[in-house]
Amino acid sequence: QINVEGRGVSRSKLSMLRRKVAERLVTAKNETAMLTTFNEVDMSPIFELRKQYKETFKEKHDVGLGFMSFFTKACCYALQEFKSVNAYLDGENIIYHDYCDVSIAVSAPKGLVVPVIRNAESLSMAGIEAAVVDLATKAKNNKLTIEEMTGGTFTITNGGIFGSMMSTPIINIPQSAILGVHKIVE
Repeated sequence: QINVEGRGVSRSKLSMLRRKVAERLVTAKNETAMLTTFNEVDMSPIFELRKQYKETFKEKHDVGLGFMSFFTKACCYALQEFKSVNAYLDGENIIYHDYCDVSIAVSAPKGLVVPVIRNAESLSMAGIEAAVVDLATKAKNNKLTIEEMTGGTFTITNGGIFGSMMSTPIINIPQSAILGVHKIVE
């Protein structure tokens, strides 16, 4: 702690995790051709479905019906239709995936982490919601393994939980794309 003319300043060392995240973000910004588009979506039908099935879904599957399963399912359908988005460049080759390992950004005590829902395309809505709860709980308890945080083919990040209306999320290298979901407003 340094105190100069009544203005305190403190310094702390970055954790290895935070340093690695910072390095990867800078690498992504410097080595990828980034393009951001903004689109509005009418969420009214999703609100209606959730309202109609929320209770029975919870009773039947013992997990809530959140928005993430809708976003993840929609992304999986799109990734399977537009294969180049679910691919990455490896030198002179493009590596295509016939599966969707969707990384989801979640808050953890040490910052944002991106655990992976494996084979999300083959999961039901309840399976996706259960995976989200499991991974978010592990993240909050600092129990995620390296395997659970690597190998995603596409990322979904939700800035809306922080009130964000728009952002330009940074691609999780070597992935080709990321979906930023934001605040839902009337």
